[in-house]
Parts: sequence; structure tokens; C-alpha cells
Amino acid sequence: MTDNTYVETAIVEDDALLAARGRAEELGAPAISPAVGALLALLARTAGAKSVVEVGTGVGVSGLWLLAGMTDDGVLTTIDPEYEYQQAARDSFAAADIPVGRTRLINGSPIEVLPRLADAAYELVFLDGEVLDHPRYVVEAVRILRPGGVVVLHHADALDPSHTGPIADAVREAALIVADDDRFLPVVIPLGTGLLAAAKAR
Repeated sequence: MTDNTYVETAIVEDDALLAARGRAEELGAPAISPAVGALLALLARTAGAKSVVEVGTGVGVSGLWLLAGMTDDGVLTTIDPEYEYQQAARDSFAAADIPVGRTRLINGSPIEVLPRLADAAYELVFLDGEVLDHPRYVVEAVRILRPGGVVVLHHADALDPSHTGPIADAVREAALIVADDDRFLPVVIPLGTGLLAAAKAR
């Protein structure tokens, strides 16, 4: 396995992102690595993403990266059951001068919220919530993605055969849902805690 230290430290974040990371540390909230963030921005830009769904708002670190790659009028819908995290995310977005209309923060269980989102309405879906629920998230992501859209699962390092237990089982089940769907072209990317990205056929 290659050493990813350089890849993970090569990305320089701006003041707004660094401040958001500070909030994450204060609250003990999870936050993606800079390299994962840069990839999310790239995928959003490549997809011409105007509508994006994120499961797992945290304090807005991943949201800032996603917004950086989206169209100027794009709207990020981000879901998290932790009210305190979302309040911190609002501060992160405001500090980055993100217009209020570009973010839709939904405080609630992703399992309950995702089924209410419209079919084939989003160009990118980023799944960074409760890992045990990844299979259920993926089922909804497949439904709400537009043709040509991309789904990205975080914590895909559990696909490593050396990983065992409920979390590994959940990640593998989620990966199989994607792999068994002929409309998707998947790839595993060794950044952060591992990513599984899959593009839906146009």
C-alpha cells in the first residue's frame, strides 16, 4: 500500500475552511480530510452540479468543499441529526460568505429525510453519515441521482478484507448495491478513510 501522507497534506485550505476545522475540533465533530474535500469539489465541478445532497453535515467542512465545486447558483441540501453541528455549519457557511439561499440544512434522521427527496433530481450525493446505515442511504442515492450523477461513500476503507464486524459488513453491502447495478461505474479511492465513488450512466 502506498503512503498517502503527501496526498493528504498537499491541499492548502483557506481561512474559512480552517475556521470550520476549528469548530469541528471544539465540538468533537467529524470532518473530512483536505484531500477528500478537494476530490469532492472536483467531482461537483465535473458533474456541473447544481443540486447536491450531503448526508452528515458536521460543521460544514465537506459542505464548503462541495459548494466550491458547484455552480454559482447551486444549492446544497445537507442532512444531520445533530442540531449543534448544523448550527456550527451555518456559522461556517456565513463566514465563507455563502448566500443563505445556497444551503438547505435539514435537521433530522437521514433515513427519514432521504425518502422525501425527489427522484432523479441531484447531480451528486455524498454519504458521510452513520456507516451502519450506508446500505439504506445508497438505495435512496441511486433513486435521487440524475443520469450522469455521482454517489460518493465515505469510510470505504472497511472494504479491506482485513476489516470485519458490522461496519465492514454494512460498507460491503452498500458497495454490492452499486456493483450489482449495471448503470453505475464504481471506483475505490484511497483518500481519507476511503471513498467509493460511482457514476450513473447518462
